[in-house]
Amino acid sequence: MSSKPVGAVESQCSSTPDSAEPNKCKPTRVRDRIFSSARELFSRHGLRGVGVDAIACDAGTNKMSFYRNFASKDELVAECLRESEREFWQWWDELTGPFEGQPRKQIETLFDAFVTKVCNDEDRTRGCALANAIVEIPDVDHPGRIVTVEFKARIRARFVQWTRELRARDPEVLADSLFLLMDGSYLSRLAFGDSGPIRHAGHAARALMDQHCAGRDCTG
Repeated sequence: MSSKPVGAVESQCSSTPDSAEPNKCKPTRVRDRIFSSARELFSRHGLRGVGVDAIACDAGTNKMSFYRNFASKDELVAECLRESEREFWQWWDELTGPFEGQPRKQIETLFDAFVTKVCNDEDRTRGCALANAIVEIPDVDHPGRIVTVEFKARIRARFVQWTRELRARDPEVLADSLFLLMDGSYLSRLAFGDSGPIRHAGHAARALMDQHCAGRDCTG
């Protein structure tokens, strides 16, 4: 991935020494400042829209310091995505953990909270970082894409586990339907805002489960 892609956010400073006073809202350690700046800039402008110079400038450091802390922009992208994944699973587990053994309640709770989370996240200007990475990184060997593909596979696996516990008519079809509903909701929010289709995601999840459990002894 080029450090200065077409349409990239350009740096507004030249070589800034590490001793320069960082933004008061940023961490003090150089590596942490670079990481924090990268996540913020990637969220606002996309992975391909931000170059190494812009990240270093925003972090109050320079390009040389950037490469002392990260082997490449690609590796930094992967690390940012891993942190987004960690935060996502923490959120997921805190929501669904109290309802262990109640798959339907877990799914309902997840989708209701998902709608609230996505609609209330004013800083998420480009949607889900992990979902966007699939579109922005076509190279299957890119470390960032590998992180994202594995993340998506884990989400699907969790839905499959739940739908099997639910004893749905066709667990994998239901799991894939729930997966597509969640993924598609991110894009619909960007296209239509909070008043668009995303507001019905929780109702849609319930309807899918009702359909797949009709006439069956589904628990949870």
